[in-house]
Amino acid sequence: MSAPTPSPLAIVDAEPLDRQEEVLTEEALAFLAELHRRFTPRRDELLARRAERRAEIARTSTLDFLPETAHIREDDSWRVAPAPAALEDRRVEITGPTDRKMTINALNSGARVWLADFEDASAPTWRNVVLGQLNLIDAYERRIDFTSPQGKTYALRPAGELATVVMRPRGWHLDERHLRADGRPVPGALVDFGLYFFHNARRLVEMGKGPYFYLPKTESHLEARLWNDIFVFAQDRLGIPQGTVRATVLIETITAAYEMEEILYELRDHASGLNAGRWDYLFSIVKNFRDCGRKFVLPDRNAVTMTAPFMRAYTELLVRTCHKRGAHAIGGMAAFIPSRRDAEVNRAAFAKVRADKEREAGDGFDGSWVAHPDLVPIARAAFDAVLGDRPNQKDRLREGVHVTAAELTDIASLHAEPTFEGLRNAVQVGIRYIEAWLRGLGAVAIFNLMEDAATAEISRSQIWQWINAGVEVTHEGRTVPVTAELVRRVAAEELAAVREETGAEAFAAGRWQQAHDLLLQVALDEDYADFLTLPAYELLD
Repeated sequence: MSAPTPSPLAIVDAEPLDRQEEVLTEEALAFLAELHRRFTPRRDELLARRAERRAEIARTSTLDFLPETAHIREDDSWRVAPAPAALEDRRVEITGPTDRKMTINALNSGARVWLADFEDASAPTWRNVVLGQLNLIDAYERRIDFTSPQGKTYALRPAGELATVVMRPRGWHLDERHLRADGRPVPGALVDFGLYFFHNARRLVEMGKGPYFYLPKTESHLEARLWNDIFVFAQDRLGIPQGTVRATVLIETITAAYEMEEILYELRDHASGLNAGRWDYLFSIVKNFRDCGRKFVLPDRNAVTMTAPFMRAYTELLVRTCHKRGAHAIGGMAAFIPSRRDAEVNRAAFAKVRADKEREAGDGFDGSWVAHPDLVPIARAAFDAVLGDRPNQKDRLREGVHVTAAELTDIASLHAEPTFEGLRNAVQVGIRYIEAWLRGLGAVAIFNLMEDAATAEISRSQIWQWINAGVEVTHEGRTVPVTAELVRRVAAEELAAVREETGAEAFAAGRWQQAHDLLLQVALDEDYADFLTLPAYELLD
């Protein structure tokens, strides 16, 4: 009996959306099916390799630079491709999802770059996936506007004042259940990349820019190689000149921190830079070293700043690596959301943001992230003071930086301990974020900070780690162990507080009980889930 002939198209399995036919054209679906057949098998192999490497870390409690790629690190001759004009100056980048209002506000923000996010700042509902693509097409065609329920209107500024878009597709771990090819779901990363590239690559070239990407949750140079092969194929398939694509890789996993040069090398014809992000990086440390003893236990997440010795080692190595190879080094997120009611909160927070961005600019970073337009002038001023009229400081080679393998995981060098308030905050933020995510919101303001999926990941991972490492905290004058029972009690208190805060009707209309239950599942289950978004995705409408 012969095998069934593969369909030439990816098959849509979802309720139709308004104007989806403009995104899900027959040609676009054929392109997705082609990407899926060529590259999903390698994606599967690399996910299996992640599991093997994690098992090795659990066995050895250590990581090191790869001996088999030492020749790449020792070869001083290679550089990444020169940055295109649109990405030469990246001193301020704003991040956010691709809903219609955010698309306009981000492009108008005054930032040099907008990270248009289909990943951690976007809950992957089918509506968000498809309409986010449509919003970007509409923005490039200058046919996008938005009117709020209060009657406020939003429209694009002149083209020369708009941020350059760098799009972030989903990570490799998440499939898109609404699109299937050859009987199985297409990886979300290929859906997001493929639709954006298919519809916009040629349009962007005509605008004097190009299809630029942020690559999330990369764990090895082999995963970077896969992306590079995808870029080569896609450019060839659509007749786009080779090297038009540019990719900035988020070094937000601990394993990738040991392969920064190799990652740039694999992408060298398409590489634009590396980015240093905090929450996913800490989440990755906990995930990989979660059962390796007390010396890998992190304190409260807010106590782990970028000045912690092991975080400083990570950022110093990133700047050194990028500039050695001619790439941009992009700093971390300023997540503060200004208060419209409390000027004193704003003054204190703005001072912290300013100090953080001045430190990054002084350390040699070429730019940095903010989550809110009000922070753009603060970040810009910090980088203007260092860069002046120069577009970047890639000529600052930081040749005196020497980071050892051990320094990158020297968690014990941080003199801080877990606290009960840290536990309560992890539960509060975890429940509140997951509830919003289940309603389709990926970027959520919680306690004056813009939180995304990485926030919930580090929150639930720390709870898991503290329980399993036998951590004790001080509560009401007593030393108490962090146990599943304690976490359940704190979670019940938080659920009651939310009910009181929102009112019975609004509470019932939300998805609070589901969020509570899911947080406890991924924080307390003996089998640690690699990503909480995997079980959460099954609950999305």
